[in-house]
Amino acid sequence: MEKRQQSWHSMLNDEVLETTSTSLEGLSTEEAAKRLEMHGRNCLPLNIGRAWYVRLWSHINNMLIWIMLVSSIIAALLGHEVDAIVILAVIIVNTIIGYVQEGKAEKELQSIRNIVAPRASVRRNGKRFTVDAEEIVPGDLIVLEAGDRVPADLRLVHAKSLRIQEAALTGESVPVEKSTDTVEEKSPLAEQSCMAFSGTFVTNGQGTGVAIATGTSTELGRINTMLANVETLKTPLLQKMNKLAKQLTFMILAVAVLLFGAAYFLRGYDIADAFMIVVGFAVAVVPEGLPAVMTITLAIGVYRMAKRQAIIRYLPAVETLGSISVICSDKTGTLTRNEMMVQEIVTTAGKFTVTGTGYEPSGDFQQNEQTIHIKNEVTIQDLCRAALLCNDASLNHTATGWQVVGDPMEGALVVLALKAGFESALLKIQFPYKDGIPFDAKYRFMATLHHDPQNDKKLLFLKGAPEQVIAMCNTENHNKGEQPINTQHWLQYLEALAARGQRVLALATKTFDINKNNLEFDDTKNGFTLLGLVGMIDPPRTEAIEAVRHCHTAGIRVVMITGDHAITAKAIAQQLGISRDPKVLSGQEVDSMDDEMLRKAAKEITVFARTSPEHKLRLVRALQADANVIAMTGDGVNDAPALKQADVGVAMGNKGTEVAKEASEVVLADDNFASITVAVQEGRTVYDNIRKVIAWTLPTNVGEVLAIIVAVMFALPLPITPVQTLWVNMVTSVALGLVLAFEPTEPGTMQRPPRAKEEPIISLFMLWRIIFVSILFMLSAFGMFYYAIARNMPVEVGHTLVVNVIVVLEIFYLFSVRYVYGTSLTLVGVLGTLPVLLGVICITLAQVAVTYIPFFNYVFGTRPLQFLDGIMVIGTGVLLLLIIEVEKKAFRLLRSFILNSSRLVALKELYMRSNKRSS
Repeated sequence: MEKRQQSWHSMLNDEVLETTSTSLEGLSTEEAAKRLEMHGRNCLPLNIGRAWYVRLWSHINNMLIWIMLVSSIIAALLGHEVDAIVILAVIIVNTIIGYVQEGKAEKELQSIRNIVAPRASVRRNGKRFTVDAEEIVPGDLIVLEAGDRVPADLRLVHAKSLRIQEAALTGESVPVEKSTDTVEEKSPLAEQSCMAFSGTFVTNGQGTGVAIATGTSTELGRINTMLANVETLKTPLLQKMNKLAKQLTFMILAVAVLLFGAAYFLRGYDIADAFMIVVGFAVAVVPEGLPAVMTITLAIGVYRMAKRQAIIRYLPAVETLGSISVICSDKTGTLTRNEMMVQEIVTTAGKFTVTGTGYEPSGDFQQNEQTIHIKNEVTIQDLCRAALLCNDASLNHTATGWQVVGDPMEGALVVLALKAGFESALLKIQFPYKDGIPFDAKYRFMATLHHDPQNDKKLLFLKGAPEQVIAMCNTENHNKGEQPINTQHWLQYLEALAARGQRVLALATKTFDINKNNLEFDDTKNGFTLLGLVGMIDPPRTEAIEAVRHCHTAGIRVVMITGDHAITAKAIAQQLGISRDPKVLSGQEVDSMDDEMLRKAAKEITVFARTSPEHKLRLVRALQADANVIAMTGDGVNDAPALKQADVGVAMGNKGTEVAKEASEVVLADDNFASITVAVQEGRTVYDNIRKVIAWTLPTNVGEVLAIIVAVMFALPLPITPVQTLWVNMVTSVALGLVLAFEPTEPGTMQRPPRAKEEPIISLFMLWRIIFVSILFMLSAFGMFYYAIARNMPVEVGHTLVVNVIVVLEIFYLFSVRYVYGTSLTLVGVLGTLPVLLGVICITLAQVAVTYIPFFNYVFGTRPLQFLDGIMVIGTGVLLLLIIEVEKKAFRLLRSFILNSSRLVALKELYMRSNKRSS
């Protein structure tokens, strides 16, 4: 029989037992063994990651690397061993860096395996046994107690005060009350109160359930399967760099063939010289240093983010954060504190607001936005005293903050009483506990009996579901005594609190004479005095409200995807400022939509409530279908498939499950949504810096290529040798390009919209700048080389002049490229940053060594230069900077003219339309 197709939550107990062919005595040992053979063990498959050699090969199997390797082999065959060795060394360095930095291990599925309970209590042959959870089979009768982890998906046939924490699976922020009552067939997972799911945790009570699914057939197993089927997306940067690499490869191969043909057939070079020209071209055009600088730039971003509580697990995710256009956030623990707090109380004296943060026992009571003196409010004092005494939770202060032991809602009541000035230990001494009735889902209340020695009587305190408690009350508590209850009045308050997304409890009291020591259910039927209502909510993080505002300013849309109630989710979304009037879509409505309908709905909806793992996965894919770059936050097992599908998965470091962390690229050490906005800002900075590196690196390469092409076309000597080209491209470019990785965030970074996913990494403006500066580099190189030839200097001196002038041009262009639109001719621009100055000093010393130390003269074919020659080289760099600054100014004027013209056209159209309306 196919268990997953059964609607177990809508079936009666007898039907469940009949369908699974079992009884309340459990299966026989023999039948269990047969079913184990039929259904397999109750475990999830182990994921095996890529072998190390496969990962290493992925970094070598690249067209640009192959071009470099072929160039190295050709150089060696032609007797240029030094060139060949240097090229090979560059390849090895880049490969090692890429391999070491590959930081994402595929551990998600192993983490899910660890959630499954190792042992379980079962009833077989009418007796209770403890067995390995892997031996559980469909039809087994499982016994649950507080502290147990549910070992399989169960249909409950017995439940007494049973509560199960399902947050990791459903997103429900508080433990769920369980019963054996059936629910509607189409009920979402979070509302299937007669079910217990594998991997969830029993917090209170006892229960017994029939195993209806094991292993991969469980809800946990389905998530495991979804995870295995989700393909890890390449980040926008990797996609763009791969595209750029393919374009470069095609261009290199085409131009190399043409260049060889021109050199050999048109200009009469012998075949060895023609091959060396091609090698020089390949070495010049391939930006060898770029991968290393990009990797280091990303690594610096990782370091900066770690200091801001965002731990990056996968290096390219740093840049992806900067291109995010939609953040899909879980509610509980991310936008909210995952700490229940009493936000409002209602007594006969009116409605009061309670301030404070989470479980910290400090805050005020306010009425009409004015702080009140709590000691003057008898009704509030009575309510808070009942909340503390009719309670099984406790509050502890640890090194990491205030923590509740017990039910979060009861913990919120303890905090409320402490804010009112009560001391837990002292109050329990003053009102000794005598007897109690624990909470039961059937009765929906909890009651405790206490001795009041001051008035020589016994007090019964009651708390529970408001409708239930109000029905048990005859009177209500006033400052001057008890009065008949106004039921309609309280139900209106209840409706108002619930509409604001609050979970509401009612508290009541009843008096007995001094001889009453035992509590019976008959004592709780009626005769209570209502003390009031408390409205609790998992409050939004204060900093998350500001973070959402920053997201909107940055053009980033925030969408809440939660397993919680629609009303609660909508209220939190309003408080956070996600939307003034959030549009809410439930999981059931998502089920009724096909992918195209969901894609259209996802453009408008800001809150998705009562969602399952499948819903979250579909929603992320629907948003990605509109070319959005998605960040998904979450902490539970139910979030894992969507976290992996998203462009950037963001898991919670403190309260997140290991499954969620392993499925994510980013882990927030402080579980704070605000840290995401900081990470987005850093991601944008990293992307800006990478583009600066590219805009700075490529002109050097293209300038050298143009010099080689011009030399071949006019049958001239090459102005720079291949090994000198490698020195410029790999060593000086890496050292100087690296300083751009340390550039700070530019003003206005978080005021501009996210860049489009399809936006090329080299824009038209950057392409123009690369061509323009490349021509200047080429002219400078040729000018310097033929200046040396004209003065009858040795060709080696000419090469040395060219190497030095290119490095000097790089240094001056570096100061220019730090400001794309603004001028660099300011005191701040000229002085640069500390990394810039250190980089310039290091390269200057290295260049002096290459020019004047004999060993480097031998390796690189250089010669010492005269002082006046050095002055000429530096003067060329100054001239380049001035030319580029003039070009920047011209572009700024052109850009301003175009923008003003666009505004004038728009105003003219508006004027014409208004005239038409007037006529």
